[in-house]
Amino acid sequence: MDQQPLGPPAAGSTVAPVVDELEIRMSSEADQEWIRRLRHEVYARELGQHAPNAAGVLTDDLDGSNVYVVAFRRGEPAGFISVTPPWAGRYSIDGHLQRAGHSPLREDGLFEIRILAVDPGQRGEMIGRLLMYAALRWVAGHGGRSIAALGRVELLPMYLELGLASTGTAVRSGAVDFQLLTGDVAELTDRTVRRHGPLLRDLGRTVRWGLEVAFLPGDESCAHGGASIEALGRGFDTLDANRDVVPADVLDAWFPPTPAAVAALTRGQDWIARTSPPVRADGLIEEIARRRGLPGDAVAVGAGSSDLIFRAFRGWLDASSRVLLIDPCYGEYAHVVERVVGCRADRFPVHRSEGWRIDPERLERVLRNRYDLVVIVNPNNPTGVHLDTARLRKVLENAPDGTRFWIDETYAGYVGAGQTLEPYAAEAGNAVVCTSLSKMYALSGLRAAYLTAPPPIVADLLRWTPPWSVSLPAQIAAVNALRDPAYYTARWAQTAVLRGELAAALADAGENLRVSESVANFVLLTLPRGGLTASRLVDRCRRQGVFLRDLTPMSPAFEGRTVRIAVRDAAANARVAVAVAEALRVPPGEA
Repeated sequence: MDQQPLGPPAAGSTVAPVVDELEIRMSSEADQEWIRRLRHEVYARELGQHAPNAAGVLTDDLDGSNVYVVAFRRGEPAGFISVTPPWAGRYSIDGHLQRAGHSPLREDGLFEIRILAVDPGQRGEMIGRLLMYAALRWVAGHGGRSIAALGRVELLPMYLELGLASTGTAVRSGAVDFQLLTGDVAELTDRTVRRHGPLLRDLGRTVRWGLEVAFLPGDESCAHGGASIEALGRGFDTLDANRDVVPADVLDAWFPPTPAAVAALTRGQDWIARTSPPVRADGLIEEIARRRGLPGDAVAVGAGSSDLIFRAFRGWLDASSRVLLIDPCYGEYAHVVERVVGCRADRFPVHRSEGWRIDPERLERVLRNRYDLVVIVNPNNPTGVHLDTARLRKVLENAPDGTRFWIDETYAGYVGAGQTLEPYAAEAGNAVVCTSLSKMYALSGLRAAYLTAPPPIVADLLRWTPPWSVSLPAQIAAVNALRDPAYYTARWAQTAVLRGELAAALADAGENLRVSESVANFVLLTLPRGGLTASRLVDRCRRQGVFLRDLTPMSPAFEGRTVRIAVRDAAANARVAVAVAEALRVPPGEA
C-alpha cells in the first residue's frame, strides 16, 4: 500500500496558500505515463516500498479500477492521488489483511484512498493537502460514507490531525510500516470545513478545480432534484419560461390535477388566498379515511411527506437510536436520521446485478440485529422497484418486537389497487405508512400528504403538529382529487404508456446504454463504464433546456454513471431523447 501524509494546516495556522497557477482535475489517458513514473520515483527509489526497475515505472493490477486525481502547476505535472471505489470489487488493503475482521471495512460504500505522490520539487506548497481534500470531495460526491487508507507510521500524527482514526492494525510493505486508518466521510468533511473554512474559501478562489463535484461542500440540507425550477429564477418573475425547459429531474406529475380541483381553486382564489385553513384539516382527514377505508383517528396529515418525516423522526429517535435504511433510497431519510437527529444508520444494500430487488429472506435475517426504526420506500425511489405488499407484510409480522417500520408508499398508486399496507398499519402497532398526495395527484406545488398508524401513534404526532400545517389551497385541492379516482387511474395508466415510449427512445440514443423502467413515473439510464459520466451527461443536457437527475451523490451503487429521468408528456419525452443522443455524440473529454 502506497501512501504519503497530508492534511490541512493546524487550526490557527497563518500559513498562506501558495497555489498560484494550480489546477486539480481528473486524470486523462495522457496522464498515465507520468503518473507511473512519479509513482516509481517516490515509492521505489525514495521510500523503498518497491524494488526499482529499469523501466522506471510502477504499476499494479488495480490501476484499471482506480480513479486518479491529478495536480498541475504552471502546466506541468505536480502530483496525483488515487481512489479505489467499491465497484472495483476489491481493494489494495485486501492484499494485507482480511476485511471481515475489521468492522469499518465491511460497509458496501467503502472507498480506499491509496496512492499519493507529489513531485519532490513541488512539496511544501499545499499540493499534497489539496490532493487529499480533492479525493475526499470526490468520494463524498459519489455517495461514499466511509474511507480507508494505510498511513505511514512515522507520519501518523498528520493523519490523525486530518480526522482519520487508527484501528491499531499494523501493515508492513517493503521497507515501509503502515497503520490501517478509517474515517467517516461526513465527519471528515465537517471537521475540515469547521477547522479550515476560511483557508478553503481562499483556495477555492485561486485553484482551477476540474472535478465534477464542487470545491466546497454545500449546505446541510438534503440534495434534491429541482434544478429546473431553480433555473427559472428566485423572484418568480420568469415563470413563463417553464415552457422552455423539460423538468425531468423531479418526479412531479406531467399531467394537471383533476379539473374539479382546478375549478375549485380558480373559483375562489382571492378568498382562498386570504382565508385561514381549518386548523387540523379535519375535512381532509375525513375524506382520506372514507376513500381509504381507514379509521379517522388512524390518519394524520402534513404539508408533504417531508413535513411528516421531520416531525415523526425527531419525536421517535435520538442519538442512541439504531435505524436501518435501504440503500439506495430517497435521500431525505438518511439526512434526517444522520444529520438532523444524529443517530446511527445501517444500510441494507440492494444491487444493480439483482435488479435492485429487496430480498425478503435476507432482510429478515438483518432485522435480527434489532433496529428501532426500519425505513422502506415501496416502490423504491430511485430504483423504481416494488416489493410485493403481501410479502413485505410477512417481513413486518416476523420482525422482532420493538422494531417500528416506516413504509413510504409515495408511488404505490402506480402499482395498482391493493398494493398498500395502510390497513395493516392502522392496527398492527409496528408500522406507519406515509403516502404523498403531491406526486400521484399532481399537487406538488401545494404540498399534501398523510400517514396511517395506530391511533396512539397518530395522537402523539399531533402533539407536535402546529395549527394550520396544511394550507387551505392544498386541503381544497386534495379533497377534490380524492373524489375523482377515475381521472387519476386513467392518467396513471397513460403514464405507463409514456414511460415505455421514453425507455425505448432512450435505448436508441446511444450504444451500450442500459435503460430500466420503474413501476412509477421514471426510468433509469445507466451509461457504459469508461465513457461519459452521469454528471457530465446532466450538464450537457441542461444546456439544451433538458434537466435530468444525477443519482451519483445518493449512493455508490450508481457508480457515477446513472441518471433518473422523469416521465413527461410525449413532446417533452422526445426532447429528452434527442438531448441525450446529442450529448452522447460529443467525446467524453470535451465540454
